[in-house]
Amino acid sequence: MLILGLESSCDETAAAIVSDDRRIFAHRLAGQEAAHRPYGGVVPEIAARAHVEMLGPLVAATLDEAGMTLAQVDAIAATAGPGLIGGVMVGLVTGKALAHAAGKPLIAVNHLEGHALSPRLVDPDLGFPYLLLLVSGGHCQLLLVAGVGRYRRLATTIDDAVGEAFDKTAKILGLGFPGGPAVERAAAAGDAMRVPLPRPLLGSDEPHFSFAGLKSAVVRAHDSGRWTVGDIAASFQAAAIDCLVDRTDRALRRIDPPAALVLAGGVAANRAVRLAFERLAAAQAMRFVAPPVWLCTDNAAMIGWAGVERFAAGLTDPLDVAARPRWPLDPSAEAVRGAGVKA
Repeated sequence: MLILGLESSCDETAAAIVSDDRRIFAHRLAGQEAAHRPYGGVVPEIAARAHVEMLGPLVAATLDEAGMTLAQVDAIAATAGPGLIGGVMVGLVTGKALAHAAGKPLIAVNHLEGHALSPRLVDPDLGFPYLLLLVSGGHCQLLLVAGVGRYRRLATTIDDAVGEAFDKTAKILGLGFPGGPAVERAAAAGDAMRVPLPRPLLGSDEPHFSFAGLKSAVVRAHDSGRWTVGDIAASFQAAAIDCLVDRTDRALRRIDPPAALVLAGGVAANRAVRLAFERLAAAQAMRFVAPPVWLCTDNAAMIGWAGVERFAAGLTDPLDVAARPRWPLDPSAEAVRGAGVKA
C-alpha cells in the first residue's frame, strides 16, 4: 500500500510517500521561516500564499524522488484540519484534485491524528492503547489512544498551549523565530534555578494544563531587568516541564496505566522535555516512545502514515469533505472551563 501524504496546516508545506510496511519512499518539506521571521510569528495570509506556490512543485518532486507516478499511489491523504484555514484549504483542495484526476480514494486526515499515530511509523512494537501527551504550538492534551479514530481526552489546556508559551517567551526575550528551538538554545546557557517562576495548577486534582500565568511571569521577570535572558529561558523551560510532568502523572493516577507513554508534537523535539518524560515513564514502569525529532514537527510523512492506518481500516472520505479550522480528536469529551474552542 502506497499513500501520498500532503501537509499544509501551518507554515510547513510538505509531501511524502509512505507504505504500509513503514517505508518512507520520499519526503519533501519547504519551510517559511524567512517569510515570517520579520513578524515574530506565522502570518496566515503569507502562509497560505506560500502553500499555493510550493505544494504543486513539491508533489512533483516527491513523486520524482520516489521514482513513481501518481497512478502507482493507492490513495491521497491530506490534512483537513485543524490549523490555519487558508493553508488547510490549499492542501485539501490539492489532495481532492489529485484524487479526482487519478481516480484514487481521498483520506481527510486530522492533523492531530497525524501526530498521535506518528510514533507507530517508526516503532512497529507500539500497540494500542497508549497514553499520549500531544504538545504543539496550538495544542496541549493528554489522550488515551485506543485505536485509529478512537481517542479519549483525559486533559487539555484551559488557556495557552505549551508550544505557544515557548513561542511567546522567545518573542518576549527577543530570541527570534521559531521560538521553541530558540528558547531551548538560550536555556542551555542559563541557570534554571535562578528565576522564581510559577508552576500553574501544580498538584491540583484535575490533570488539566495552564500556561498563561507562566507566560505573564516571564514578562515581569524580563521587565525587571534582574536576570539574564539565559536564566529566564532556562527557568521558564524548567517550569513548563514541571507542569507537563506533574499533570501527566496526575492523569496516570486516574486510569489503568497502559504499557507505553508516548510524546508527540513539535514540543516533543525539545531534548529536556524528552528526558523528563523518559524519567517519568521509567518511574511508572512504562515504555517511553517518541518519534525522531524531524517527525515531531509538522511533516507529510505522519499524514501519509495516518492515511495508511485509516485506509487499512477502510476509512476514506468523499470529495466534498470540508476543511476544518477546529477538529477535536475526542468530540465527546466534556467541556473544560476556560478551554474554549481549543479543547
